[in-house]
Amino acid sequence: MANTEIQSTLQSCGFLKNISPAHLATISDFCSLDQYTAGAYVFRQGDFGEDLFIIVDGYVFLERAMDIGSHKGSVVIDALGKGRTLGCWSALLGEPHVLMSSASCQKDSTVIRLKGRQLRKCMEEDTPFGFFMLERLCFLLRERIQAAYGAMDKI
Repeated sequence: MANTEIQSTLQSCGFLKNISPAHLATISDFCSLDQYTAGAYVFRQGDFGEDLFIIVDGYVFLERAMDIGSHKGSVVIDALGKGRTLGCWSALLGEPHVLMSSASCQKDSTVIRLKGRQLRKCMEEDTPFGFFMLERLCFLLRERIQAAYGAMDKI
């Protein structure tokens, strides 16, 4: 996938809604494309994470392993398809963090990996862009919190 295709995919995803063409060009320079087969993990709960992921194609379950007395196993927090986003804490906090969930591919999937460290640097250097991204990350966090509460209701 060429840089122009990465830019097109980034621009069409809800997470980067209304991003300026200049900022889109900047962040696409530190994106890479990752391929996963069905059953593979984009990341696992307990690992260190620092990147954002945007699904180009495929289907990914965001799930959390649980051990609540007699209830052991995992709960699906959200089922994510094309254009959806995973991850975000490192861009907000400026450091790798322990991942609180796993992202498992339910079918062959392609994702764009957006480097969290470089994204944060751009956010720090360009205040309007930093505010734009902070707002987008807050919407993503709200979405995840709502999905987690919904998943807890099913336990």
